[in-house]
Amino acid sequence: MDSTPRKMAIIATKGTLDMAYPPFILASTAAALGYQVQIFFSFYGLQLLDKNLDHIRISPLANPAMPSPMPLPTLMKALPGMEAMATGMMKAKMQKKGIASLEELRALCLDSGVKFIACEMTLSLFELDRSDLIDGIDFGGAATFVDFAGDAQISLFV
Repeated sequence: MDSTPRKMAIIATKGTLDMAYPPFILASTAAALGYQVQIFFSFYGLQLLDKNLDHIRISPLANPAMPSPMPLPTLMKALPGMEAMATGMMKAKMQKKGIASLEELRALCLDSGVKFIACEMTLSLFELDRSDLIDGIDFGGAATFVDFAGDAQISLFV
């Protein structure tokens, strides 16, 4: 019997509410199933490691597949306040359905041993400070992640 641990590698590159959930849900599920999991946060995905996630929004304008509780013409989705309204509605619906918050999912991942890697190049590019990010994460470049991903049975780009 093979004793090599199964591995899942995830690259998180998006910083919107709807794209924040998949890496955390997949990672926490895989960790619960015994996988070693790493998430590499690059470009806008790095926002998911901020200490405060209140700025994570959903964009109704750039998301044509998003079902809307109130059908609106595309132009109306561009009006000021629509992003905040859509985000509030989505968060309320998720809470009503018992879906964990981003903060809860992120903490679950860390508690489950999921390794978070913040992209050093992105930190430099966007002039971000390490102190703005949560504790318990690693910092590295693409080579750090590729070394792990090269042995992973599952690699996902989100």
